Amino acid sequence: MIELTQDGGLWTVTINNPDKANALTEAMLTELAEIAESATEAKALILTGAGKVFSAGADLDEARAGLATSDVWERLSGAIAALPCLTVAALNGTLAGGANGMVLACDIRIAVPSARFFYPVMKLGFLPQPSDPKRMAALIGPSRTKMILMAGQKISADEAYAFGLVDRIVEPDLLMQTARDLVADSVAAEPRIAAGIAELCG
Repeated sequence: MIELTQDGGLWTVTINNPDKANALTEAMLTELAEIAESATEAKALILTGAGKVFSAGADLDEARAGLATSDVWERLSGAIAALPCLTVAALNGTLAGGANGMVLACDIRIAVPSARFFYPVMKLGFLPQPSDPKRMAALIGPSRTKMILMAGQKISADEAYAFGLVDRIVEPDLLMQTARDLVADSVAAEPRIAAGIAELCG
């Protein structure tokens, strides 16, 4: 359910469970974390999903059994954030729940026009993973972060772009090519230069 392709330093990771809206099990999250932790030699990493939803978040059965509060979410987002290479989330559709963490940890986010963004932790009775509100607030500010996390608002792609939650809106047939174009210079560059620029950008 997690696919990895490697092409000349470019790692593309695809969540492939479209029949369940790419809902994430603990096994899938662990595999994603292991891939991110092993990607230290990658020149760029693209994270995307199969089908029309990026991810609905945690598998509901596993969420009720404890996945919603597992530290595997933080392990995954931390591993992505720590990568020295350029990371791009290519959102093929709606982003929901805990799946926000891995996307917020990426350097760049692009999305299709039909994407929606929501993170209904308060309604479901859970706290978000600790780093998620901080990363979200760094992008869109505390008020809009509370609009999503506390007011439970679903944000459209246009609103997400206006907020700064996504960096570009792209038609579905151009999504992956746009992501590859964004990382092309990093893939072609000396890794130490790309890593140095990333460090300077903070």
